[in-house]
Amino acid sequence: MTRTTMTAAGFAATLLGACAGPQLGTPAGLDPGANETLAMVVAARGVQIYECRARAGAARPEWVFVAPEAELFDVHGRPIGSHGAGPVWSARDGSRIQGTLKARADAPVPGAIPWLLLSTRTVGPEGAFSKVTSIQRVNTVGGAAPASACSPDATGTAVRMPYTADYRLFAAR
Repeated sequence: MTRTTMTAAGFAATLLGACAGPQLGTPAGLDPGANETLAMVVAARGVQIYECRARAGAARPEWVFVAPEAELFDVHGRPIGSHGAGPVWSARDGSRIQGTLKARADAPVPGAIPWLLLSTRTVGPEGAFSKVTSIQRVNTVGGAAPASACSPDATGTAVRMPYTADYRLFAAR
Protein backbone atom coordinates (compact mmCIF):
# COMPACT_ATOMS: atom_id res chain seq x y z
CA MET A 1 0.00 0.00 0.00
CA THR A 2 1.47 3.37 -0.98
CA ARG A 3 1.78 6.19 1.51
CA THR A 4 -0.88 8.20 -0.36
CA THR A 5 -3.27 5.25 -0.31
CA MET A 6 -2.62 4.69 3.40
CA THR A 7 -3.25 8.37 4.15
CA ALA A 8 -6.49 8.40 2.14
CA ALA A 9 -7.65 5.17 3.76
CA GLY A 10 -6.80 6.51 7.22
CA PHE A 11 -8.70 9.75 6.57
CA ALA A 12 -11.76 7.84 5.31
CA ALA A 13 -11.69 5.54 8.34
CA THR A 14 -11.48 8.55 10.66
CA LEU A 15 -14.46 10.27 9.02
CA LEU A 16 -16.61 7.13 9.03
CA GLY A 17 -15.55 6.22 12.57
CA ALA A 18 -16.64 9.61 13.84
CA CYS A 19 -20.28 8.78 13.16
CA ALA A 20 -20.03 5.14 14.15
CA GLY A 21 -18.13 5.81 17.38
CA PRO A 22 -19.49 6.12 20.91
CA GLN A 23 -22.26 8.65 21.36
CA LEU A 24 -21.43 11.62 23.54
CA GLY A 25 -24.07 13.08 25.84
CA THR A 26 -26.20 15.78 24.28
CA PRO A 27 -26.24 19.15 26.08
CA ALA A 28 -29.60 19.80 27.80
CA GLY A 29 -30.28 22.89 25.67
CA LEU A 30 -30.39 20.71 22.56
CA ASP A 31 -33.17 18.40 23.72
CA PRO A 32 -36.15 18.17 21.35
CA GLY A 33 -39.65 18.82 22.66
CA ALA A 34 -41.24 16.42 25.15
CA ASN A 35 -43.85 15.56 22.50
CA GLU A 36 -41.20 14.40 20.01
CA THR A 37 -39.60 10.98 19.56
CA LEU A 38 -36.51 9.87 17.64
CA ALA A 39 -37.56 8.82 14.13
CA MET A 40 -34.16 8.08 12.57
CA VAL A 41 -30.46 8.89 12.71
CA VAL A 42 -28.65 9.72 9.49
CA ALA A 43 -24.92 10.15 9.06
CA ALA A 44 -23.67 13.07 7.00
CA ARG A 45 -20.40 13.27 5.09
CA GLY A 46 -19.58 16.40 3.15
CA VAL A 47 -18.25 19.94 3.41
CA GLN A 48 -19.06 23.23 5.05
CA ILE A 49 -18.44 26.05 2.55
CA TYR A 50 -16.94 29.36 3.67
CA GLU A 51 -16.09 32.49 1.72
CA CYS A 52 -13.57 35.22 2.49
CA ARG A 53 -15.66 38.40 2.74
CA ALA A 54 -15.17 42.00 3.79
CA ARG A 55 -17.50 42.87 6.67
CA ALA A 56 -18.68 46.31 7.68
CA GLY A 57 -16.66 47.58 10.63
CA ALA A 58 -14.07 44.79 10.43
CA ALA A 59 -10.42 45.70 9.87
CA ARG A 60 -9.82 42.62 7.71
CA PRO A 61 -11.99 40.26 5.70
CA GLU A 62 -13.28 37.17 7.54
CA TRP A 63 -14.32 33.63 6.71
CA VAL A 64 -18.13 33.63 6.48
CA PHE A 65 -20.25 30.48 6.40
CA VAL A 66 -22.07 30.07 3.08
CA ALA A 67 -23.69 26.62 3.03
CA PRO A 68 -23.37 22.94 3.84
CA GLU A 69 -23.11 20.31 1.13
CA ALA A 70 -23.34 16.70 2.31
CA GLU A 71 -24.58 13.24 1.47
CA LEU A 72 -26.80 11.48 4.01
CA PHE A 73 -26.53 7.79 4.86
CA ASP A 74 -28.75 5.35 6.75
CA VAL A 75 -27.49 3.14 9.60
CA HIS A 76 -26.28 0.57 7.03
CA GLY A 77 -24.20 3.17 5.13
CA ARG A 78 -26.58 3.38 2.17
CA PRO A 79 -27.13 6.83 0.61
CA ILE A 80 -30.59 8.17 1.45
CA GLY A 81 -30.43 11.85 0.59
CA SER A 82 -28.56 15.12 0.79
CA HIS A 83 -28.16 18.23 2.94
CA GLY A 84 -27.65 21.68 1.49
CA ALA A 85 -28.25 25.41 1.68
CA GLY A 86 -31.41 26.59 3.36
CA PRO A 87 -30.59 24.52 5.39
CA VAL A 88 -32.53 21.74 3.68
CA TRP A 89 -32.47 17.95 4.06
CA SER A 90 -33.72 16.09 0.98
CA ALA A 91 -34.58 12.39 0.90
CA ARG A 92 -34.23 10.34 -2.27
CA ASP A 93 -38.02 9.92 -2.33
CA GLY A 94 -38.40 13.69 -2.91
CA SER A 95 -39.46 14.68 0.62
CA ARG A 96 -37.67 17.78 1.92
CA ILE A 97 -37.52 19.66 5.18
CA GLN A 98 -36.10 23.07 5.96
CA GLY A 99 -34.52 23.85 9.33
CA THR A 100 -34.54 26.92 11.57
CA LEU A 101 -31.96 27.22 14.33
CA LYS A 102 -33.37 26.87 17.86
CA ALA A 103 -30.20 26.27 19.93
CA ARG A 104 -26.48 25.58 19.57
CA ALA A 105 -23.64 24.27 21.70
CA ASP A 106 -19.90 24.18 21.09
CA ALA A 107 -18.70 20.81 19.87
CA PRO A 108 -16.62 18.85 22.38
CA VAL A 109 -14.04 18.16 19.64
CA PRO A 110 -11.62 20.97 18.63
CA GLY A 111 -12.09 22.17 15.03
CA ALA A 112 -15.60 20.72 14.80
CA ILE A 113 -18.70 22.69 13.87
CA PRO A 114 -21.21 23.28 16.70
CA TRP A 115 -23.94 20.89 17.73
CA LEU A 116 -27.40 22.23 16.88
CA LEU A 117 -31.10 21.85 17.50
CA LEU A 118 -33.30 22.96 14.61
CA SER A 119 -37.05 23.08 14.18
CA THR A 120 -38.22 21.93 10.76
CA ARG A 121 -41.03 22.41 8.30
CA THR A 122 -41.90 20.31 5.28
CA VAL A 123 -41.08 21.96 1.95
CA GLY A 124 -41.68 18.98 -0.32
CA PRO A 125 -43.99 16.03 -0.93
CA GLU A 126 -44.86 13.27 1.56
CA GLY A 127 -42.07 10.81 2.22
CA ALA A 128 -39.31 9.71 4.58
CA PHE A 129 -38.58 13.22 5.92
CA SER A 130 -42.03 14.84 5.76
CA LYS A 131 -43.03 14.04 9.37
CA VAL A 132 -39.77 15.34 10.89
CA THR A 133 -40.39 18.18 13.37
CA SER A 134 -36.86 18.82 14.65
CA ILE A 135 -33.25 17.83 14.03
CA GLN A 136 -30.22 17.57 16.28
CA ARG A 137 -26.79 17.85 14.67
CA VAL A 138 -24.37 15.98 16.95
CA ASN A 139 -21.08 14.05 16.90
CA THR A 140 -19.50 16.57 14.55
CA VAL A 141 -15.95 16.21 13.29
CA GLY A 142 -14.28 18.95 11.22
CA GLY A 143 -16.12 21.56 9.19
CA ALA A 144 -14.99 24.64 11.14
CA ALA A 145 -13.90 27.76 9.28
CA PRO A 146 -10.22 27.86 8.34
CA ALA A 147 -7.98 28.78 11.27
CA SER A 148 -5.91 31.08 9.06
CA ALA A 149 -7.11 34.62 8.44
CA CYS A 150 -8.15 35.57 4.94
CA SER A 151 -6.36 38.49 3.33
CA PRO A 152 -7.86 41.34 1.32
CA ASP A 153 -6.40 39.66 -1.80
CA ALA A 154 -8.42 36.52 -1.02
CA THR A 155 -11.79 38.30 -0.82
CA GLY A 156 -14.33 36.24 -2.74
CA THR A 157 -12.37 33.00 -2.35
CA ALA A 158 -14.39 29.99 -1.18
CA VAL A 159 -13.06 27.00 0.77
CA ARG A 160 -14.71 23.64 1.39
CA MET A 161 -13.99 22.21 4.85
CA PRO A 162 -14.68 18.43 5.17
CA TYR A 163 -17.00 17.35 7.99
CA THR A 164 -19.03 14.47 9.33
CA ALA A 165 -22.00 14.59 11.67
CA ASP A 166 -24.96 12.62 12.87
CA TYR A 167 -28.38 14.15 12.28
CA ARG A 168 -31.02 12.87 14.68
CA LEU A 169 -34.45 13.38 13.13
CA PHE A 170 -37.41 13.68 15.49
CA ALA A 171 -41.15 13.46 14.79
CA ALA A 172 -44.26 14.14 16.85
CA ARG A 173 -45.34 11.25 19.08
